[in-house]
Amino acid sequence: MNDTVTKPKTRTRTKVERPKLHKVILINDDYTPREFVTMILKAEFRMTEDQAYKVMITAHKLGACVVAVFTKDVAETKATRATDAARTKGYPLLFTTEPEE
Repeated sequence: MNDTVTKPKTRTRTKVERPKLHKVILINDDYTPREFVTMILKAEFRMTEDQAYKVMITAHKLGACVVAVFTKDVAETKATRATDAARTKGYPLLFTTEPEE
């Protein structure tokens, strides 16, 4: 008789957690021209003219508007680049980020 014991192989699967997402938020101000805001939204966030206009008007009416949702690094980079582009033109336009719930 054969006395070998076979053990079943066990696999451990590491579950990869999805990265936390962050919202990029456009803060309204009364000094930056609407055309410039839509230009920044089209350039940095790849929006169409209509999408950019709707986001800009929403921020104008409500005081702030979520532009897009990205991973933390991408959101912070886009917000910083958009804010810096406005600063170089002398406008106080501000984009911020915050974690998505």
